[in-house]
Amino acid sequence: MPIHEPGKFKKIVRQLPHRPGVYLMKDRLGAILYVGKAKDLKKRVGSYFQPSRRNLVEQPKIRAMIGLVHDLEIVEVRSEAEALLLEGKLIKEWKPKYNTDFTDDKRFLLIRVDPGEELPRFRLVRIRKDDHSLYFGPFAHSGLLRKTLTEMRRRFGILLSDGRPANLGDGRWQLYDDVRSEIYGHPNTVTSNEYRKRVEQASVFLEGKSREWLLELKAAMQQAADQREFERAAGIRDVVFALEGTLQKTRKFTRDPRIFFPGEADDPVTELQSHLRLKEAPAVIECFDISHISGTFAVASMVRFHDGKPDKRHYRRYKIKSFIGNDDYRAMEEVVARRYMRLQREGKPFPDLVLIDGGIGQVRAALKAFLNQHLEPPALIGLAKKKETVVFTDGRPPLNLPLRSSALRLLQHLRDEAHRFANTFNAETRSRRIRETVLDDFPGLGPVRRHALLNHFKTMERLKSASPEALTEVEGIGPKFSERLYAFLNSS
Repeated sequence: MPIHEPGKFKKIVRQLPHRPGVYLMKDRLGAILYVGKAKDLKKRVGSYFQPSRRNLVEQPKIRAMIGLVHDLEIVEVRSEAEALLLEGKLIKEWKPKYNTDFTDDKRFLLIRVDPGEELPRFRLVRIRKDDHSLYFGPFAHSGLLRKTLTEMRRRFGILLSDGRPANLGDGRWQLYDDVRSEIYGHPNTVTSNEYRKRVEQASVFLEGKSREWLLELKAAMQQAADQREFERAAGIRDVVFALEGTLQKTRKFTRDPRIFFPGEADDPVTELQSHLRLKEAPAVIECFDISHISGTFAVASMVRFHDGKPDKRHYRRYKIKSFIGNDDYRAMEEVVARRYMRLQREGKPFPDLVLIDGGIGQVRAALKAFLNQHLEPPALIGLAKKKETVVFTDGRPPLNLPLRSSALRLLQHLRDEAHRFANTFNAETRSRRIRETVLDDFPGLGPVRRHALLNHFKTMERLKSASPEALTEVEGIGPKFSERLYAFLNSS
């Protein structure tokens, strides 16, 4: 029965709180149709179905969506500003059909550099493709961006999209055939390797510009939220999410083996040993990260690198078991204790270095886990995201490694991989819970048979594709019941 039928709707709305939060409208099979934020969940959700809101409901798009709504899920938060951020995160995660605000970034410009070209150029584009290129941006101010590129051409001697270099043979290229070479003040005849050094330096500069722009946007978003200008804050938030996603991908591409930054060491593990003043090179490093949404669906990840490379056989994922809520420190303490108590029981060696995604608070929580279990901790550090600062547990002052340091890139790689692995597990956990809620709407299916079905078929996808005969293989599921369940699962 659709949620907007009077009986079911009134019951659901009566149970909603007068609190800020995010609501997820779902269809009969649990697919998310729309994600919205609310200052008052009860008033906002109720407004979709009140006869007095005819103008809202008569919009074709909204009317079509409401006709499909069958269920609702809410997440309470502490403030409208927090609802704003959570709404954006969920829309980016689920990409609901009836949300468009976060899926159209074409109005923003990106800078694309293809390392596969003999002489990579800096081009302006509006769509990011999965083509192994470097992308910077997006940038909302096209005029300022074009001026920045012009200045970069003067400063670094790079080619923009209008460049037409000539191949002189013997591995040499002539970048320009006019007076521009004299204006820019860089040698006009270069080898491919010489030119690539210019590209690498310009890329480092441009990534710094992107991060500077991101910090300014976040400050503007916070200011708008503090002033309760939530629509303006939402618009800025769109750009922030797009920029953060692009910067994460850019960091991944800078590890492309075709690209080397000047001054980068051949062995990041040895360099890391030197910077951290370790007795031995940290051949085995394990990194932990916590992922949750406003305290819900809390999970953790542990990734392991051996000789500077991912060792995915030893990756681990954890559900937080000791409490429910939003406490990163307590969650970190739990998973670190679980990991190394198990290694001790199994007689396996600890890693040479433990990296925590976070600042001094998270690192102290990890240290507490070792001390409370009477375990001797290995070298233990944290990587604080704000300024990529390394924090220690032994009283040493925080350390900022050189931006071009291969040791820093190794730590960032570990941190990003742990973050990706935790977020993937978080998304799978939420997706599984949301998909499984469809069984709650089938009359006559109690928790025992529901658990038996899920335990037998393992996933909702397998359950939905099962025939009536296959359903009867589950204990407690008879022929008539299986026919009704099959029809329910395959109804639109």
